[in-house]
Amino acid sequence: MKITRKLALFAMTCWMAGMSACSDFLAIDDYFMNMTQLDSVFQRRDLVLQYIRGAASYLPNEGNLWTNSATPFQGASDENFTSWNDDRHAGIRYLLDEITPFSTSYNNYPNYYQGVRKANVVLARIGEVPDISDVDRRDFIGQCYFLKGYYMYLLLLQYGPTPIVPDDPFAVDSDVETMSLERATYDEVVNYICKNMELAAEFLEDTRENASEMNMPTKGAALATMSRVLLYAASPWYNGNPFYSDWTRASDDAHFINQEAKNEKWGVAAVAAKRLMNGKYKLFTSPKESDTPTFPDNVPTATFPDGVGGIDPYRSITYMFNGEVPRVLNDEIIYSCSATTAGDSPLWIAAPFQLGGGNGLNLTQDLVDAFYMKDGNDINNSSAEYPYPQPGTAASYSATGSAGAGTFSGYELRSNTAGMYVNRETRFYATVGFCHAFWPGTSYTGTEAVKNIEVTYYADGTAAANQNYPQDYNRTGYTCKKYIHPEDNLKASSAIRAKVFPIFRYAEILLNYAEALNELDGSYTDEATGITVQGRDAAEILSAFNQIRYRAGLPGLSSLPDRATTRNLIKRERQIEFMCEGRRYHDLRRWGWDDANAAYNKPVTGMNVKARGSDRAGFYTITALNDVFPGLARRSFGYKNFFCPIPKSVMNKNAKLIQNPGW
Repeated sequence: MKITRKLALFAMTCWMAGMSACSDFLAIDDYFMNMTQLDSVFQRRDLVLQYIRGAASYLPNEGNLWTNSATPFQGASDENFTSWNDDRHAGIRYLLDEITPFSTSYNNYPNYYQGVRKANVVLARIGEVPDISDVDRRDFIGQCYFLKGYYMYLLLLQYGPTPIVPDDPFAVDSDVETMSLERATYDEVVNYICKNMELAAEFLEDTRENASEMNMPTKGAALATMSRVLLYAASPWYNGNPFYSDWTRASDDAHFINQEAKNEKWGVAAVAAKRLMNGKYKLFTSPKESDTPTFPDNVPTATFPDGVGGIDPYRSITYMFNGEVPRVLNDEIIYSCSATTAGDSPLWIAAPFQLGGGNGLNLTQDLVDAFYMKDGNDINNSSAEYPYPQPGTAASYSATGSAGAGTFSGYELRSNTAGMYVNRETRFYATVGFCHAFWPGTSYTGTEAVKNIEVTYYADGTAAANQNYPQDYNRTGYTCKKYIHPEDNLKASSAIRAKVFPIFRYAEILLNYAEALNELDGSYTDEATGITVQGRDAAEILSAFNQIRYRAGLPGLSSLPDRATTRNLIKRERQIEFMCEGRRYHDLRRWGWDDANAAYNKPVTGMNVKARGSDRAGFYTITALNDVFPGLARRSFGYKNFFCPIPKSVMNKNAKLIQNPGW
């Protein structure tokens, strides 16, 4: 064994029989101790597969949105805040200005790079494996290219421009100066991600037939990653942003964020989305049933995707997330991860005590008000037929209108429901748990009264704080039901529906495509694929956009508005469609300061949960939550928050790294 073997091999020697990482990615002793073991890995296919799984073990569970999350993104969204500021819910600290380069929360930097290096080891040595078929070899290669690109994508999301490590690792005797790397520019990282995802798409399988492999990457997952990252790269904050005019690389004065806005980047993003619009993926729909409601006259009744005909919008949306339909039967999901079902799940943080939950997820009034009325009108411009009764008026205290109390699509709307929650669009009921919402929790079979609960958030309501945990209560009167099946009940944890979290789904591809075309000037042709896209192509934009609307039971657009109006409609559609899916924080950043500042730097509002049930008028009063103890609804979002700080422990190991602006 030659000492001159590539240095990156040493970092990979902890192959994942025990799923543990090297204690230090510069541990030369570990390299010599484990080199023989690493050599043996590449003598057997099964050991190589384990090694690749070890490389993938650094991937975060992106379905852990709030509790024990790997990133602060959902916890730091304007959509919500948690009832606790602790290590399990550290995302809230990002908006409370309590995160620093010295913080230990969300230090993903070294792990993601270890994942890259492990993938590089496999790519360098896969040719040594004697007992592997050509099919498996290709798939293993594709997985490793995917991991390389995906880890760099995760680094870009969290830290912005980061160093690109060589594909051919350093020699063992390299000095520290040689191994210290400067940060690449944002565009260089994007190009690196796309290069690896293109290679991944070339080698990966189109589908995973085995149910046990459904969460593994496919060609579509690689293309979807490109679609997202190229859309971000075309967006104003990362494309010609003068705010970063003095943020440059020491060696060549290259701007980390390019200073010349390039409109053709929208064309590149549109092509990336178009490559997935080939019929393989489609929006998931559930067929119309006897209890599917009728929809307003302005909603087309043509067969979906040209209208709402033949589908049940509520079931179509809820089955995407709540485990009713197995992953293998859902053609909308492009890439996913398994969702946890116990203490770290969305079920636990959202559910009230009666169902065994923590009762500590608080959605904001701004989020609730983003949803349309069922005829597609804004709540502030609602129609005479479907008005939005303002809080504090008598109409707010009874379920009025044609879709009042009763059951539709298996969803029960109780008679005590406030009028402001009646006649809302389907996605509202699929996402939001509000005061007097019904929680079946029917999997429980014991004798406690812990199922079929009408949850109320009054000070003396059914979701009031447990006397043993006085701070565990809902602060806004709203929580998230998006990931909760009607059967789910933590009092019967073994019966909770198995679920997957959709990291990429086709709805995003459609809206990516619509947004990119709306922003593109003229036409753009991709030389590699031959695909040509036309900016402001009305037929293409309307087709993509209206599919999302019709699936939700809403009217579509009959004609394409001007660019600014279309832009705002797409932004709002993304806000609603991807609510509480971890996307909002990134959208606000990429759209720029105006969007982020408007969303974050204003009072957080909700219902007045200090009011008792006897004071409904007091409860249904939109209230600024300035005094929520201990400052949980206080927000501080500034320019530094567009990127997380690089951990000081990482900065100490690489003298050429410079910290993100503001940190």
